[in-house]
Amino acid sequence: MKRFKATKIASFLGIFFNLFLFIIKFITAFITSSQAMIADAINSLGDIFSSLMTLIGNKIASKPKDDDHNLGHGKAEYIYSLLISIVIIIVALTLFKDSFESIFNRSNYTFSYLLIIVCIITIVIKLSLFIYTNKLSKSLNSLLLKANSKDHLYDAIITIINLISIFLTNIGIYFVDGVVGVLIAIWILVSGIKIFKESYDVLMDKSIDNITKEKVLSVVEKYSEVKKINHFNATPVGYKYQISFTIFVDGNMSTYASHDIANKIERELEQFDEIYLTVIHVNPI
Repeated sequence: MKRFKATKIASFLGIFFNLFLFIIKFITAFITSSQAMIADAINSLGDIFSSLMTLIGNKIASKPKDDDHNLGHGKAEYIYSLLISIVIIIVALTLFKDSFESIFNRSNYTFSYLLIIVCIITIVIKLSLFIYTNKLSKSLNSLLLKANSKDHLYDAIITIINLISIFLTNIGIYFVDGVVGVLIAIWILVSGIKIFKESYDVLMDKSIDNITKEKVLSVVEKYSEVKKINHFNATPVGYKYQISFTIFVDGNMSTYASHDIANKIERELEQFDEIYLTVIHVNPI
C-alpha cells in the first residue's frame, strides 16, 4: 500500500501546483498576448488532467484481486497512462498549429516583467516536483510516476526556453515567441508518443525485459537438478510480471523431490520486486 499512498500524495501535489501555475500563466498570457506563455498555460492545464488521471488510475490499480480480476487491477495504471498520452498528443498538435500561424501573423505582444517572474516561479516549482517524483518513481518502479516526473522536467525546460524567448522578443525579435511555441508543442508531442508506446506495450502483454529474464534464469540454473528450461512465458500484471516455464529433471527423481525443487525456485523468484507470480511445470527427462 506504500506505493499507492505515495502516488496519491504525488498526484495531489501535482494537481495543486499545476492549478496554481495555470492560473498565473493564463492571467499573464491574457495581459501580454504571448503565444509562448499561452502554450505554457495550456501545457499546465494538460498537467492538471495528467495528475487527475494518475490519481484515478492509482486508486483503481490499488484494488486487490477478486473473482472477476484474478491478477488484480494493476493494468489500470497503464490504461490511464495511455489516456494521459493521448491528451498530451492532442494538446501538442493544437499548440503546434496556433504557434506556427503566429510566426507569420504577429500577435499584439506586450512585454511585461510579470512574464519573467512567472517563468522563474514555474521553473523552481517544476524542478522541485521533478526531483520528488523521479526519486519516488525509481523506488516504486511506477510508470505513472515516471510519466509525471518526465512531465515536470519537460515543463521546467520548456519554461527556460520560454524565458529566453521573452528576452529576445523584448529586443524586437518578435517571431521568436511563435517559434518557441512551436518548439514547446514538438517537445510535448514527443513525450506524449513515448508515454503512449510504453503504456501500449504493457497493455499488449509485451514480454519481460531481457535483464530481468536473465536474473530469473540465473536463479533456476543454480539448481543442478534442473537439466533444461523450456516454454518461458511472461505476462505483465500492473508493474510486475506473472512468469511461467517448464523445468526438466531426472526421470528417476521422486515426484515429491522434483516439486520441492520447483517450490524452492518459486519462493526465491517471488522475492524479486518485478515478479508477481511464478508458475513452474515439472517434466521428467
